Amino acid sequence: MTPGDLELLPATFDNATITDRLLEPITRPHRLVSLLMVPAALGTVLLISAVTYTFLVGIGAWGNNIPVAWAFAIINFVWWIGIGHAGTFISAILLLLEQRWRTALNRVAEGMTLFALAQAGLMPILHLGRPWFAYWLVPYPATMRLWPQFMSTLTWDVAAVTTYTLVSILFFYLGLIPDLASARDRARTLRARRAYGFFALGWRGSARHWRHYRIAQLLLGGLATPLVLSVHSIVSMDFAIAKLPGWHGTIFPPYFVAGAIFSGFAMVVTLVLPVRRLYRLEQIITTRHLDLMAKMMLCTGLIVAYSYVSEAFVSWESGDTFERYITLVTRPLGPYAPVYWLMIACNVVIPQTLWVKRVRTSAVALWVVALFVQVGMWTERFVLIVTAEHQDFLPSSWEMYFPSVVDGAILSGTICFFLLLFLLMIRFVPFMPIAEQKEFLHEMHDSAARHPMEAGDAVGAAR
Repeated sequence: MTPGDLELLPATFDNATITDRLLEPITRPHRLVSLLMVPAALGTVLLISAVTYTFLVGIGAWGNNIPVAWAFAIINFVWWIGIGHAGTFISAILLLLEQRWRTALNRVAEGMTLFALAQAGLMPILHLGRPWFAYWLVPYPATMRLWPQFMSTLTWDVAAVTTYTLVSILFFYLGLIPDLASARDRARTLRARRAYGFFALGWRGSARHWRHYRIAQLLLGGLATPLVLSVHSIVSMDFAIAKLPGWHGTIFPPYFVAGAIFSGFAMVVTLVLPVRRLYRLEQIITTRHLDLMAKMMLCTGLIVAYSYVSEAFVSWESGDTFERYITLVTRPLGPYAPVYWLMIACNVVIPQTLWVKRVRTSAVALWVVALFVQVGMWTERFVLIVTAEHQDFLPSSWEMYFPSVVDGAILSGTICFFLLLFLLMIRFVPFMPIAEQKEFLHEMHDSAARHPMEAGDAVGAAR
């Protein structure tokens, strides 16, 4: 055992106690969760209103212009897709690597993935201008032979995001089955028992059930792992294949993937820490978990910082006048320079505080850093898209971009809708994998019982 493993052990190892503890958000919901649903629901109504207005009027209601044809819709799309990346990373890759600390976080990360994908999928459909023709992006049999343009990355976006969504839904639901059975057995009303029993698919926890469950979990983990690299790489190709200065870069695929995991872990921290405090789960989601998540944020943040430096270096060495102007002049010194330097502060400077262990293990400090990272990653997408478009090759077509009220309503509405879905998950679904958590805790407890001397040494080292 290691000192970090001992920090993951709660004081009580009784199965019933652990189950009741983790089902408390369902059996005894906190009043604050219900209160927070009200502003989240109102924000969702705002989103519906803004989307309906866009349907009726068209995307001319947005701040888009010529040459800034891609703006808030694509910024939000890339940002939400990135947030959803940590769910697959924590669930699939850490599962295959047998990192057992994932058990305290993977349910929140998986749910976060689905909720983020719901927001991301809305953006390109709205951006089409005629969203009722969105099915044209799908390779369906067309009598008039109006096939989709397979050279367009937008078509590949649809295929990648759809695949990613389906695998994420399966992974999320598969992990829920044993916990839905636990909720079924402890439901207080007949209606709740029937609802949880229906979705538990007759789970009884037999050895046969667990054998098939483990096989399916590993198969889905192996299937989902390549998606972590492929989905955001394909999204990055929307920009990389363009000849526009500031976009045409081969570094985009790894740069986008690292940034996605960076923002995804920041969102996991943003969501987990308030729930941890609200339901007093400090013995389940320990400082060890905070430290590991902070280290992942620091690692991916350093990759993002390296990408910024590499992008500037390649622009300078390329000898391309337009590329140099966009990367080295317009972004840091142009009209959107405040947004650029806000991005640098949030994504490069502030994450360096994570070198300090006291910051990594402090819930408040880590939560504040995660919020800054979210702001920084959104501004990064703004800088990437707007600064490359608003000044293109011809100065006669240069134009400033300013978002409209509808743009702001859609952005804030998607955030509220995301939070509403997350709060509903906490209220009606076990937000922590009960079966896996019990298995992990008992393994650690048995290991400590078999090796008391090692456990004692580890405790001394931890202290």
